[in-house]
Amino acid sequence: MMQQPSRQITDDEVSAFQENGALCLRGLFDADWLERLRDAVDERIANPGVMRREFGKDGKPGRFYDDTFIWTTSSNSTFRDFAFNSPAAGIAARLMRSTRINLLFDQFLIKEPGASERTPWHHDIPYWPVSGEQVCSLWFALDPVNAENGAVEYVKGSHRWGKRFLAQSFFGDSRYTEDLPKIPDIESMRGELELLQWEMEPGDCLVHHGLTVHGAPGNSTQGVRRRGYITRWCGDDVRYQPRANIQPMLRDPGISAGAPLDCDLFPRVLNRGSSNEGHS
Repeated sequence: MMQQPSRQITDDEVSAFQENGALCLRGLFDADWLERLRDAVDERIANPGVMRREFGKDGKPGRFYDDTFIWTTSSNSTFRDFAFNSPAAGIAARLMRSTRINLLFDQFLIKEPGASERTPWHHDIPYWPVSGEQVCSLWFALDPVNAENGAVEYVKGSHRWGKRFLAQSFFGDSRYTEDLPKIPDIESMRGELELLQWEMEPGDCLVHHGLTVHGAPGNSTQGVRRRGYITRWCGDDVRYQPRANIQPMLRDPGISAGAPLDCDLFPRVLNRGSSNEGHS
């Protein structure tokens, strides 16, 4: 398994990420990472952790569910290896132009065939106890992905709107209550916005900025799963900002508000130019 990507990320790709807020990268991970992650995710599905959530509504077909903080709660070493020893942290650093990278958490989001539930339009940072701009997610495709089975759509350039919107509950309730404006009705604005959506092959990945507005359709197929393994990364300017009524983390990280994320729960994975690179 390669620790470095199989090719270099180009300056044009960095510029596209910075300008558009989302990017599809192909061919950066070798086949060993794909096979290990497929096996490890299926093992975790069969033995879920304490953070698993089911998003599908009663009476609707299919399952839409997730699990988080897998790297630190699973006995399978694949998830920790991916966080610390795969190209992922270096990809995040390159695209965010950051010298240091912390892992916020990892997650899988799975839409089984027939899962009709949409991923609501949202952006990520308001869910999490962080401040700063250098936040991104790397969405690694474990299955073929297209519009029929839930390919993510991104509102191009929305990370540069200068706004933070109230977190949207994937359960359809009002559990998030911060004093933030609601996200605009993106569906009614489709004619005014430029939306980005990519078909993907297993092993491809999406990287999106933590403020890029995105959502995804359900899985309308009858036989194609949509398994995505996601790692959430934070860069130089990110600090810990605990707040009420946001997405729960696995536990209290034991750091002060305003502090860098460096701790056991949010480990520093990469520090360019330092002998600490690749270690917590």
